[in-house]
Amino acid sequence: MSKAADPRYFNEMEDGGAVRAPYAGLQDWMQDMPVELRTLKQHEAEKLFRRIGITFAVYGEGGDPDRLIPFDMFPRVFSADEWRKLERGIKQRARALNAFLCDVYGRGEIVRAGRIPDKLVYTNEAYEKAVVGIMPPKGVYSQIVGIDLVRVGPDEFYVLEDNCRTPSGVSYMLENREIMMRMFPQLFQKNRIAPVEGYARALKRTLHSVAPKKCDGEPCAVILTPGHFNSAYYEHTFLADMMGLELVEGQDLFVEGDFVWMKTTEGPQKVDVIYRRIDDAFLDPLCFRPDSMLGVPGLMNVYRSGGVTICSAPGAGVADDKAIYTYVPEMVRFYLGEEPILRNVPTWQCARPDERKYVLEHLPELVVKEVHGSGGYGMLVGPKSTEGQIEAFRSKIEERPENYIAQPTLALSTCPSFVEEGVAPRHVDLRPFCLVGEEIELVPGGLTRVALKEGSLVVNSSQGGGVKDTWVLAE
Repeated sequence: MSKAADPRYFNEMEDGGAVRAPYAGLQDWMQDMPVELRTLKQHEAEKLFRRIGITFAVYGEGGDPDRLIPFDMFPRVFSADEWRKLERGIKQRARALNAFLCDVYGRGEIVRAGRIPDKLVYTNEAYEKAVVGIMPPKGVYSQIVGIDLVRVGPDEFYVLEDNCRTPSGVSYMLENREIMMRMFPQLFQKNRIAPVEGYARALKRTLHSVAPKKCDGEPCAVILTPGHFNSAYYEHTFLADMMGLELVEGQDLFVEGDFVWMKTTEGPQKVDVIYRRIDDAFLDPLCFRPDSMLGVPGLMNVYRSGGVTICSAPGAGVADDKAIYTYVPEMVRFYLGEEPILRNVPTWQCARPDERKYVLEHLPELVVKEVHGSGGYGMLVGPKSTEGQIEAFRSKIEERPENYIAQPTLALSTCPSFVEEGVAPRHVDLRPFCLVGEEIELVPGGLTRVALKEGSLVVNSSQGGGVKDTWVLAE
């Protein structure tokens, strides 16, 4: 590498100066690639991204609203054994989260047992009272679960957060692989890499498996998008195309009788499953925000009567809450009778006076997050922040302590990345996508996000992070 790895962080390619086994097939490729070829290939990748239309809009920015997401050509590699452990832990967590959602919208046994505070659940702004008592088909509230993972050592992985509503990024996982195969076919000839292209088939299978009982014959599934101004609109169109499903907006659907119908050139067509990519508040103006122009009036009445399945179900967002997150290991024990395979990051809840006191005394050392925040917004990375930023956050915590949690600044692992000066370590995380329906499925891979700015620990695309292909070596 052109720049030595920082010994404070686990380098996924090197261990004690020796190349780790999963990366052995990349060493010669990295060393033998001339700078000119690397530059050429990087331009080629950017052209492919632009031609295909792989973009990521960032709200609040001027200029091009559909910018290219930075792509790093150096893949991240997991051995089959490493992936096997992650897969078991991810599936376990997805089962527990779905059991929790079914429970808290039903009898609330975990609250009755005193294993999680009732106030944290029932006064949570993401808890939707409109769906209390509804049991979705197959008992699944969240059909697509994105689990954000970070690595701090050879065998040390932590769950950073759970995404049970509408986790995005799977299109980049698939397109990263496609582009790498186009640009470096020799790498795939020399290395046995597990495929990820089966994701779209698995997602369609999952959606069909949770069709409502009122569905007769082959289910009709659609993807509901808020429109082309949404930051993940490319992904919506990509998945619709990959699965052969209609991409619809609220105005393309209507309610009549006990069902939801889609307008087509051949007349109305009944819709059985809606893979929604819009937030709960905008789904139905008769139930949630009355000013919403994105949803379908009357949709929730059909949902309550079992005439349509909404994926993920309204109300699933309460499991995304970063204060609820601290109780997921307890959910695993309570619902599954198992010990968690994957660990949480140690977390302080600012709503608790003793924990808040500790956080306020150690702000320069901690990462502070809004409990409902996402995309890297609404957070403080203490060691990377100015005194003014820290004091501003102190005021926010003191004003609304229940709105914040804090975590230690983790020593995120690094992975080699192509940068202007050559190859250098950059911090990464991982978002695998777990599909929960009649069965639980997980393709071997995920979205690796990389903090391309030197020293940065923020990998979010909305904060300037990039993406790279994620390899799982086949058995």
